Amino acid sequence: MNQTNTAAMSQTNKSIGKYRWSICALLFFATTINYLDRQVLSLTWSDFIAPEFHWTNNDYGNITALFSIFYAVSLLFAGRFVDWMDTKKGFLWAIGIWSIGACLHAFCGIATAGIITGNWFVGFEGAKEAIRTVNDTGMVINVSVTLFIFARFVLAIGEAGNFPAAIKTTAEYFPKKDRAFSTSIFNAGATVGALAAPISIPFIAKSFGWEMAFIIIGALGFVWMGFWVFMYDKPEKHKRVNAAELEYIQQDDIADAKIIGYVPETSTKVSFAECFKYKQTWAFAFGKFMTDGVWWFFLFWTPAYLSSVYGMDSTQAALPLFVLYMITLLSIIGGWLPTYFVEKKGMNPYEGRMRAMLIFAFFPLLALVAQPLGYISYWVPVIIIGIAGAAHQSWSANIFTTVGDMFPKKAIATVTGIGGLAGGLGSTLINKGSGLLFDFTQRNWSLINGQSLLEKYPQFLNPETEKIFLKEKGVGNLGDFLKLLSESGDTVVNGINSGYMIIFSICAVCYLIGWVVMKTLVPKYRPITDLR
Repeated sequence: MNQTNTAAMSQTNKSIGKYRWSICALLFFATTINYLDRQVLSLTWSDFIAPEFHWTNNDYGNITALFSIFYAVSLLFAGRFVDWMDTKKGFLWAIGIWSIGACLHAFCGIATAGIITGNWFVGFEGAKEAIRTVNDTGMVINVSVTLFIFARFVLAIGEAGNFPAAIKTTAEYFPKKDRAFSTSIFNAGATVGALAAPISIPFIAKSFGWEMAFIIIGALGFVWMGFWVFMYDKPEKHKRVNAAELEYIQQDDIADAKIIGYVPETSTKVSFAECFKYKQTWAFAFGKFMTDGVWWFFLFWTPAYLSSVYGMDSTQAALPLFVLYMITLLSIIGGWLPTYFVEKKGMNPYEGRMRAMLIFAFFPLLALVAQPLGYISYWVPVIIIGIAGAAHQSWSANIFTTVGDMFPKKAIATVTGIGGLAGGLGSTLINKGSGLLFDFTQRNWSLINGQSLLEKYPQFLNPETEKIFLKEKGVGNLGDFLKLLSESGDTVVNGINSGYMIIFSICAVCYLIGWVVMKTLVPKYRPITDLR
C-alpha cells in the first residue's frame, strides 16, 4: 500500500508543470535590469560626472536622497497602479518608464551646456567642451544637479512598479509555502544586477563615455518588455500551465475554501485607509523603514567609500565590488530557511519567517568592526559589507512575503507600496544624512601633517573662496584635493573615515530594532479575513 502511494505521489509530482519558474525567471531578470539602471550613477559620478560638473558629496547625497523620496512616494501609488492596471500592463508601463528615465541621464550634459551657454546642438564631447568654458561653477552644479534629479525622478516612477508587480506575480504563481523561496530567487536579481554593474558600467564609461553607460544599460529594459508580452498571462488562463500545476499553485485557495465560514475573495479595490487599520500594515512598513535605507546606503555609497578611504577609481574598485555582491548571493538561503522551519519544525509560515528574520538581523552587527579593522586590508570591509548585504536580501525576501501571508491577493500590491514608501523615507534620511555627514567630517575632522585642515587652509571656511582655491589647484572637490596632498607627500588623515564609522554603526543595529517592533505589533500569525 505504501509503495502504491509513493508511486502515485511520484507520478503526480512529475505531472506538475514547471512554468511558474519561467515566470520567476522573468521577474529575476526584471529585477536585475532594475538594479543595473539604478547603479549606473553610483559607479560613474565620482570618476566621470563629478569632475565635469564640480559635484561634492552633498550634491550626490541630494540626488540620491531625492531619488529615494521619489521612489518612496511612487511606490505608494505604484502598488495601486499595478492593482488597477493588473499585473501584465502594470509591469509593462513600469519598465518602459524606468528605461526611458535611465536613458535620459545621458543627455543631462548636453542639456546643461544648452541651458548655460546656449549651445544645444552639440554631441556629448561638445557639451563637455562648452561646460569647461563656464567660469560660474555654482551655476554648472545647480543646473546639472537639477537635470539629474529630473532624470532620477522619471527613473524612480518606473522602478517603483517593479517590486509591487513582482510580489503580485509571485502571489499569483506560487503557494504560500514557496513564496519566500521564489521571492528570494527573483530578489537575487538585485544582487546579480549589483554584481554585474561594477564589472561592466565603469568599463563602458571609460571606453565610450559615461553617457553611453546610461544608454546601453537603459536599453535592456525594452528587450525585457518583449519577453513579458509573450510569456505572461494569469496562471488559470495560461496555456502552458497544466491542470496539476494550477492545482498546486492554488492549493491555499482550495484549502481555505474547505474552512467553515470561508468568504471568497472579491475583486473590489482596497483603499489606503482600509490597509492602515491593520497592525500588519504598520509592522511591514516599520520593518521596511528601518532596513531599506541600509541596503540603499551600501548600494549607492560603497563605490564612493572605496574611492574616499582607499583611493580606488571605478575600474580598480570593480573586483572588490564584484566579490562583495558575489557574497550577497548567499541570500538565496534566506528563502530556503523559513521553508525548513515550516516543513521540518511544524511552524506556520509567519512564525517560520520571523524566526529566520531574527537570525538574519544579527549578521549586520558585523558592520560595527568594518571601519576599525579596515586598516588591515580593504577586503575586510568589503567582505563584511557583503555579509551584511546578504543578510539584508534574505531579510527582504521574507519581509515581502509576510504581506502575502497576511493579506488577500487584491491588497498585496497596495500594502507593498505602503511599505515601499516607508522604506523610501528611511532611505532618504540615510542618503541625505550621509552626504551631509561626509562633507562635514571631511572638512572639519581632516588633518594635514597633524594640523586641522581648516587651520592650514582657511579657504575652506567659505564656499566661494573654496571654489576659487580648488580651481587654482586644478581639482574638482575637497576629496580630490586631499588625494593631491597625499600624493605630494603630506600625511593626510581624511575625516570622512569617521563619518563612515558613524553610518556603519547605525546600519548595524537597524535590523534588530525593526524585528523587535514588528514582533511587538504582530506577535502571532493573524491573516486578514475581513478585506475579501
